[in-house]
Amino acid sequence: MADARVINGPAGALQAGIITKIRLENFMCHTHMEIDIGDRVNFITGQNGSGKSAILTALCIAFGCRAKSTDRATTLKEFIKTGCSYALVHLEIKNQGEDAFKHGIFGDVIILERRITESTSTSVLKDQQGKKVATRKEDIRELVEHFNIDVENPCVVMSQDKSREFLHSGNDKDKFKFFFKATLLSQVDDLLKSVKDNLDKANSEVVELERSIAPIEKELNELQGKIKSMEHIEEISQKVQLLTKKCAWSLVYDIDKQIQEETARIKKFEERIPQCQARIDQQIAKVADLQDCLDKKKAQSAVMMESTSKARKRKSELEQKLSLATKERIELEQEYGRRRNNVAKMAKRIKLLEQQINDVSEQHMKDTQAEEHEMENKLKELQEEINVAESDCLRLKNIEDDLSERLAIARDELKEITSEIDEYEKKISDSQRRIRDLRLNQTNKVTAFGGYKVTSLLKAIERNHHKFKKPPIGPLGAHVALLHGDKWAVAVENAVGKLLNAFIVTDHKDSLLLRSCAREANYHHLQIIIYDFSIPRLQIPNHMLPQTNHPTAISVMQSDSPTVVNVLVDVGGAERQVLVRDYDMGKTIAFDQRIPNLKEVYTLEGQRMFSRGSAQTTLPPNKNARSGRLCSSYDDQIKIYEREAIHMQEEAKQIRGKKRTFEERVKNLQDEFQNAKRQRMNSEKCVMSKNLGLKDLKNSLAAEAEAAASSVSNVDELHQEVSKLQNDKNQFEMSLEKIQERLQEAEAKANELKVSFEELCESAKADISALDKATGELTQIEEDLRAAEAEKRHYEGLMQQKVHKGIETAKQNYKALESERKASYEKASIICPESEIESLGGCDDTSSDQLQAHLTRLKQRLQQESQRHQESIDELRMMHDKKQRKIIKQQKTYKAFRDKLSAIHTALDKRWSKFQRNATLLKRQLTWQFNGHLRKKGISGLIKVSYEEQKLSIEAKEGGSGPKVKMPQDATSSNVRDTRGLSGGERSFSTLCFALALHEMTEAPFRAMDEFDVFMDAVSRKISLDTIVDFALAQGSQWIFITPHDISMVKHDERIKKQQMAAPRS
Repeated sequence: MADARVINGPAGALQAGIITKIRLENFMCHTHMEIDIGDRVNFITGQNGSGKSAILTALCIAFGCRAKSTDRATTLKEFIKTGCSYALVHLEIKNQGEDAFKHGIFGDVIILERRITESTSTSVLKDQQGKKVATRKEDIRELVEHFNIDVENPCVVMSQDKSREFLHSGNDKDKFKFFFKATLLSQVDDLLKSVKDNLDKANSEVVELERSIAPIEKELNELQGKIKSMEHIEEISQKVQLLTKKCAWSLVYDIDKQIQEETARIKKFEERIPQCQARIDQQIAKVADLQDCLDKKKAQSAVMMESTSKARKRKSELEQKLSLATKERIELEQEYGRRRNNVAKMAKRIKLLEQQINDVSEQHMKDTQAEEHEMENKLKELQEEINVAESDCLRLKNIEDDLSERLAIARDELKEITSEIDEYEKKISDSQRRIRDLRLNQTNKVTAFGGYKVTSLLKAIERNHHKFKKPPIGPLGAHVALLHGDKWAVAVENAVGKLLNAFIVTDHKDSLLLRSCAREANYHHLQIIIYDFSIPRLQIPNHMLPQTNHPTAISVMQSDSPTVVNVLVDVGGAERQVLVRDYDMGKTIAFDQRIPNLKEVYTLEGQRMFSRGSAQTTLPPNKNARSGRLCSSYDDQIKIYEREAIHMQEEAKQIRGKKRTFEERVKNLQDEFQNAKRQRMNSEKCVMSKNLGLKDLKNSLAAEAEAAASSVSNVDELHQEVSKLQNDKNQFEMSLEKIQERLQEAEAKANELKVSFEELCESAKADISALDKATGELTQIEEDLRAAEAEKRHYEGLMQQKVHKGIETAKQNYKALESERKASYEKASIICPESEIESLGGCDDTSSDQLQAHLTRLKQRLQQESQRHQESIDELRMMHDKKQRKIIKQQKTYKAFRDKLSAIHTALDKRWSKFQRNATLLKRQLTWQFNGHLRKKGISGLIKVSYEEQKLSIEAKEGGSGPKVKMPQDATSSNVRDTRGLSGGERSFSTLCFALALHEMTEAPFRAMDEFDVFMDAVSRKISLDTIVDFALAQGSQWIFITPHDISMVKHDERIKKQQMAAPRS
């Protein structure tokens, strides 16, 4: 931004940085050429091919421009003249005044030479005597920056291609790029964006560096944890030592407690001895008394036993006999009961069989006469019902078949109506799609030749334009227009329609590049034609054209691009495609007249006719062809399609009404068909049920006949069974009488034995009672004696086993505890004195086992923790402090980085703000200066710059009538919104004013413009030349203008130098 200084035109010429002489050797078309350049305004004219543009190319190459940037070659060696081994560009630059560059070293003139060979390129800076001073690129870059020479800036050097593209282009984005680059805003924008990118990368790196601390912080936390763990281990170790001391003395204290317990136990046993001895003496006396009483009772019982033994023996015999007699009586009673039950059951069975015999006989008499007649009547009635149902079923079947046929016909008609509606909807959709396409084409004509894909492709080409040797041309349809209205639009579309979407490139390399752009734009199957752009428009001799008065396809088309016309001729054969009004005329020309050089004939409707040998072919119009793409106006076609769409919608509406009628009819027929089908199925079910009923009736008749035959035999069998049961019953009744007699005998015998037993028991009752009493007393005495002896033995054992033995065991334990205490005391004294334990509060009534278990757990834990950490706690603390210092140092460093990046980010934001402010000021200044240049010639203008959309549009206002550009020589008063509505000369003049406004905003020691006055008529060229000469003289810097046109109209001035280039050799 510092170099884009605004200058208001100094009074005198510059004394430093201007070109005084240019010398070329073996450069492009020049073998040796030398030209002196004036300090102010220079005009260089000459015929095409005289090498005028080579001068500007040499200027750019000398100041370090790349070969591709010149748009004249891809490598430097291509500038070497054919047949030569090197090329030399020699510039002499004035170096005087206050702005001189290292005047003490170079003097008043700086010589810049660039030598180009097949393999290398070198640049040399020399002083005014021709002595070599510097060869480094840095020195040349320093010279260029000192004089602010930017040959890639179109406002400093506008080459032939840039001039033609700039003056002829109507694209707002191209103008914006020109403005953005000329004011160096593009350079500053790229620089600020690169700074932002680098700043983002630096931020990312700082974030990564800050993240790199995380592992060290993790290690630091782990060390802190280890240190805490080691401190915890020390605590555990101290606890282990303390518990070891307590365990040692707790053993002593436990033994003291045990000694006290054993002493109390001995004393307790000794106190129990007198009590146990008194109990033993008491039980001995009791046993002696009971033994005397037992002897007396035994003697008395022996006497009583002898007197009662005979009575007992007789009683036992009577008891046994009575038991046998009672058992016999009970068995006879049971047998009698069973036989009586069997007799009752037989009587009941006989009665049941006799009743069954009577029932069978009566039923057989009733059924045999009446049922036969009734069954015959039922069979006849069922057969008649079946016949009626079958005839009804046949009638319903015929009705169902008729309805089914009518339903099928109605459905076919409905299907035809539906397909007709679909066809109309398809046609309506096609018409609406055509309307949308036409409206889209009306907005942007390019979309007619590829849709949205072609716009994406053009954007991709724009992004990669610098990679193409020549910019691709396409789509062809966008570069073609019809002559004499839209009459032949359909015929031409069918003739060359396939080529209208194609793109043209100059070589195979550009073809591959365009194919990659198409893939990027998702444009598959793109047709690419390779054709030489340098070939002029083909002039076809008359003898090679069809000899007919009818027009050809090429004759009704026009294009500003000769390459497009050549492709239509060479690739499409458009010059041999004849267009006729109707089919008959086409048939006459194609088949009857045999016209030479005729390829095909197309009618107004698009029919195609051609003959190959004796074969004559006529093809209908291509249905897929998109007619109307070449029409100048789309409104008429849109209206036609809209009328067709409305007509088809009305037709479709009527057919939909018809469809609804048929749908109702089909529904009614379907309901009738279902009803008839249901009735037919019900009738078939009825016939089937009646047939089954008839079958069942016949089966039942057969079954009843069999049952009647079998019933007679059953009655005979029942009579036989009754006779058998009666005999069995009589036999059982006779056996019952015998059992009754035996039962009476058994009861009499049992009664006699029972009386005898009762008499015996009554006579021996007193003796037996006395004996039983004596026996009971004897038994009780024996039991008391045994209990007394057992108690005596218990107390004696208790005295022996518990008291005496307990005293002995307690005394032994006492002695052992005394010796154990002595040993434990000695061991505990070695570990620590007893006073230390007492000062720590003793053992807190905790047993030695508890303390030992706790000590064991602590030792295991101490061992585990010690195995986990190999280092000592001091080493861990040293490592922790070292890592902590390292992290703090890195954090401070990264914080410093972050602060610096924050400061840079703040500075970048300020520079962005200044950049946007300067861009706004430059936009306003450009509008003021552009309007100022136009106002000098009676034109008012305005430039609108949009940095967001990257567009620059040239508009003008006169009064309040709205945007327009008005030339002074224009007799009409029509308004033009922008330069695309102007003629070529008017557009070139307004664009030239735009370039001059940019020149005022750009500082450079010299300016060069090649073919700046193209596309101008004589009047516009005169106005433009006067304007640019006045501006150049007023601006003050050196100007070099190159033009192939006559410059005699340029005013004469001593500051203006005109030179004529020699004509090129033939």
